[in-house]
Amino acid sequence: MKAICASFLGVCLLLTAASAVAQTHPSSTRPVTFIGTTHLHSGTAPQKTKTTFLRKDIDAEVSFDIPGENGDNRPARVKAAHVPTPSGNSIVSGPFFGFQGLSEFDQAFLVFAGVNGINGELEPPDQGLAVGNNFVVEAINDAIAVYDTSGNLLAAEALNPFFEQSPEATIDPKTGAIVSFGQFISDPRVLFDASTGRFFVSVVEIDLDPATGNFLPPSTAKSHFLFAVSLDANPLDGFNVFSLDTTNDGDARFGACPCFGDQPLVGFDANGYYLSTNAFALPPGAFRGAQLYAFSKTALEATSPSTTPVIVTAAQHFGNLNQAETVGFSVMPAFVPPGGSFVSDNGGTEYFVSSLGRAKRLDSRLTVWAMTNTSSLNTATPDITLVNDTIDTEAYGQPPATGQKPGPTPLLDFLETLGFKNHESLIDDNDDRLQQVTLANGLLWTSLPTVVKTPEGPVRAGAAWFILSPSVSGGTLTASVFNQGYVAINSPKQDSVLFPSVGVNAAGKAVIAFSIAGEDFFPSAGYAKLDAANGAGPIVISFPGVAPDDGFSGYAPFAFRVGRWGDYSWAVSDEAGNIWTGAEVIPPKSPLETFVPFANWGTFITSVTP
Repeated sequence: MKAICASFLGVCLLLTAASAVAQTHPSSTRPVTFIGTTHLHSGTAPQKTKTTFLRKDIDAEVSFDIPGENGDNRPARVKAAHVPTPSGNSIVSGPFFGFQGLSEFDQAFLVFAGVNGINGELEPPDQGLAVGNNFVVEAINDAIAVYDTSGNLLAAEALNPFFEQSPEATIDPKTGAIVSFGQFISDPRVLFDASTGRFFVSVVEIDLDPATGNFLPPSTAKSHFLFAVSLDANPLDGFNVFSLDTTNDGDARFGACPCFGDQPLVGFDANGYYLSTNAFALPPGAFRGAQLYAFSKTALEATSPSTTPVIVTAAQHFGNLNQAETVGFSVMPAFVPPGGSFVSDNGGTEYFVSSLGRAKRLDSRLTVWAMTNTSSLNTATPDITLVNDTIDTEAYGQPPATGQKPGPTPLLDFLETLGFKNHESLIDDNDDRLQQVTLANGLLWTSLPTVVKTPEGPVRAGAAWFILSPSVSGGTLTASVFNQGYVAINSPKQDSVLFPSVGVNAAGKAVIAFSIAGEDFFPSAGYAKLDAANGAGPIVISFPGVAPDDGFSGYAPFAFRVGRWGDYSWAVSDEAGNIWTGAEVIPPKSPLETFVPFANWGTFITSVTP
């Protein structure tokens, strides 16, 4: 099951790092292995059996402590009483196009999962989205689908076979019993690079005991970053699949590996494909530091389809990352929208951004990172440099879980008949890490979840958005805030916006997307247009949810009574400048979907002309 799993550090450590301190990459590199060419299955293929199972997710980042947070003696940046207090955004109607994406029912029962393979029931979806060449590619835990831009489904498949891995579980077709378990796969992301006409799909992978489905002991534990690069601009033509072994990548100052790279974050510039992870010990354990990787885009896209695993290139790796007085984590790489301009200065520059909250306190800083000389990634001897600069911003802090509008909850009612007493679950908004970063017109656009308090009502979850202006000169990075602000629902009740993501086109027109939930709203999808000069406009609800979240992660005996949500939304531009967004919602259930009793989530894809 995709359930809550907290991880706490047994170390207290404060690190001091000045802004714009260069960190050169280690002399060692990481081999990248080509493992095969995969093709999506057209349409959907129902499972041979209704057998399903709940599968545990790691998602250690949901409530882990970074070094310094246990017994932390850092001075507070912002007093606890100074919760951001925006006036709030009104809710209006507005024009958009949209369609329902993949759902829990689809990923558990309808997508092709391999011969005699099945997917489990899980949550949250961890939705990724990319749009290009008139295709919409959506990835969730644990499925991928391709649509045309009218919303017609063209292909769908489970992520395990898509990445050339064993099915999530394999059954005996005669009895329906599970006979073996495949690799653990999670945290999908999808990007479209219009400059080369390629789709990139990525996940974290951890080897499991095939007999039990449990995580392996440290002596045999292995983990990888798996990613697939489309052969051309048509995702139906196939993908080359690559593997990066991350088992030994962690900062020794925090303890020994084996490790896995949780929630891999991706981006690209003209020269490279970039990855950031938060390393955690295996089996699921303590934090081992943020890790950055840089791949040659040319080498990946030039790989010829083959059936023999072979090392095709090397990734450059950075570890031991510091920001301000603490450590790096969730360092989000930037990507460029179709028609946008890459940064060619300093031999090519890729930007990243990270937040500094996480301590259940308020903060008012972001860290901007720059990787320079990225053109050298396409040579035999890459020579890239990483610098960062921590800047002052508006305040933000870890958002609270939000209540829900009362409604039908069949799973809750069923559990009560078994003696488990639960209330209608709250919905979790995770923490205040950044959701994605887009570079457009020389500006970095990003957002994060935050606690807010509007003039009416209690604290609730809102969105903080930022537009940053970076530059690198003489090896020194400087950055400043171009504009910033909040999106929140002004209500006397706890109504929230969850998991915001900013999509921006090459002209600098933007939309901030999110889920909406609260005492007045079933979990829904919404957005607000975002202008660089004037900020965020009113909220438009593009899909009104029809019931409360009624998933197993919100109830005993499965978890801790706070429903997992998100863990992220997505927003991207197409070549025409339309912004496409994806968010988790609660859609209506067909009679057939009652065969998926342990979760009721779906996704909704929205297209907006900003």
